[in-house]
Amino acid sequence: MFSFAGCGSKKETKIPVIGISQYGEHASLDNCREGFLQGLKEAGLEENKDFTIDYQNASFDNSTATQIAQNFSSKNVALMCAIATPSATACYAAAEDKDIPVVFNAITDPKQANLTEGNITGVSDKLPVDPQLELIRKLQPNAKTIGIIYTTSEPNSVSAIAEYKEKAGKYGFEIVDIGVADQASVTQAADTLINKKVDCITNLTDNNVVGVLPSILEKTNAAKIPVYGSEIEQVINGCVASEGIEYTELGRQTGRMAARVLRGESAEDIPYETISNSYLYVNPDALAAYGLTVPAELSERAIDVTAE
Repeated sequence: MFSFAGCGSKKETKIPVIGISQYGEHASLDNCREGFLQGLKEAGLEENKDFTIDYQNASFDNSTATQIAQNFSSKNVALMCAIATPSATACYAAAEDKDIPVVFNAITDPKQANLTEGNITGVSDKLPVDPQLELIRKLQPNAKTIGIIYTTSEPNSVSAIAEYKEKAGKYGFEIVDIGVADQASVTQAADTLINKKVDCITNLTDNNVVGVLPSILEKTNAAKIPVYGSEIEQVINGCVASEGIEYTELGRQTGRMAARVLRGESAEDIPYETISNSYLYVNPDALAAYGLTVPAELSERAIDVTAE
């Protein structure tokens, strides 16, 4: 199952090291990491016995993500777990020559990111775009424009924007999108959407945007423009609602995959998976501030994020 080192009849177990590269700290990515560890445990593996963790955070910096991945490669870790696309692409590049397996999560479109071939697998967090558009239409029957901020260099976001533009017309919406190069430009983009008087804003799982969500909400609340999230943590932080995925479950699914790899399966032989379930999260306080009401046909499945 695992490798051993020693001489003669005495052998010392070499505990495999899992290098976790997380692109930055915000609640959804933290949930991915916690879920990953839960998934390993659920698969029967015990930390400090069957594996050890080397956790590194890139603080939303691509150069740092590259350095982390190269460091993992130089240490010959047993497996790299990459959380978010920039970390995954960096790990994939650093691991390829040594054939170190990579397991990713929090990636919307692995094909767009060129992460579907080689010793790599993982779980996609592809957004449920149709349910989100339907939710916005039901909560705001008269809305015409939806603003979206996205990072132009993040394949996740580029792919999601394309899908939103393709499907928005079916629900009577126009997408007003603004691309940014880095996190420092996000709040300025929010000002631009406010000046364009969009009817609402919907978030992607864009790391640069989510990383400064409180600052965005401060501006949009003052301008009376509701913001929709893409997962539970964004709704907890003040977005009105979301048809989103559950990032802890995404991480658990990834952890179970990693356990299979540590037990000898090749990541290349394990097809990447996509989270299929979406959940309706609502923030009653935020909804009330905008005079928005969840219709009866949705209320039964609505999860109140303010409930203890």
